[in-house]
Amino acid sequence: MSDSALVKTGIVGTVIAALCCFTPVLVIGFGLVGLSAYVGYLDAVLLPALGFFILLTIYAVWRRQSRLQP
Repeated sequence: MSDSALVKTGIVGTVIAALCCFTPVLVIGFGLVGLSAYVGYLDAVLLPALGFFILLTIYAVWRRQSRLQP
């Protein structure tokens, strides 16, 4: 995967996970479709996903910077 694709994936994933963690987007969505019983498990999935995408973004930026330096 290219450096720019890694950076884009990391940033998009981080933004989506952050929106779902820190705003009631998924809580409202789950309530609308009748899955509100699973709201308690969202943090167990979203917080590790947020951490993964942040680390992916950091790795991609580091990889891009190391290729630019001679």
